[in-house]
Amino acid sequence: MEHVIIGVDPHKLSATIEVVDQHEKFLGSGRFATDRAGYKAMRSYAKTWPERVWAVEGANGVERPLAQRLLEAGEQVVDVPAKLAARVRLFDTGHNRKSDARDAHSIAIVAVRTNTLRVLQVDGELEALRMLTDRREALTRRRVQAVDRLQALLAELLPGQAKRDITTGQAKAMLATVRPRDIAGKTRRRIAADELTELVAVEAKIKKATA
Repeated sequence: MEHVIIGVDPHKLSATIEVVDQHEKFLGSGRFATDRAGYKAMRSYAKTWPERVWAVEGANGVERPLAQRLLEAGEQVVDVPAKLAARVRLFDTGHNRKSDARDAHSIAIVAVRTNTLRVLQVDGELEALRMLTDRREALTRRRVQAVDRLQALLAELLPGQAKRDITTGQAKAMLATVRPRDIAGKTRRRIAADELTELVAVEAKIKKATA
């Protein structure tokens, strides 16, 4: 089966693609978000053509993360220099005005006509950085949840003294002043102490992930 070229014009929040065959015949196109749902939809759309090569413009620049995601998924990816895409756009249209769809078309055409494009490989360091970034984002969400739960408990233990942006030191000092006598109060304080312990641990992990 003859393979197709998928030209990709990626941006921070979206990626526009155009699919052409080896004779530069238009086969399909689309615009997808770069979040997980959009990336999944783009991959699903591309499965229409089992024999495919992704051509990404400037894959060593801001477009690099998308190129690496494709490589990690087992896709074939080539790097299209921006100057070559601009030259094709100029020859095909008579001007060099950019649009996402026109850029994706030019990138695909360059890949069809050029046999010397650099074939990309998985970048282990970039993948490690992506994993650490995802880990830090997950920990940050956990911290927000822990802070919310702790603030709610402190508001019940110390009415009128709750803080909006509480630190672990402040929470510890506030808990030290509380000595409930009833079973509900004691349980509430124990849970608050557990939440504080979790918050301290999460903040330590965030600091380590950031480093």
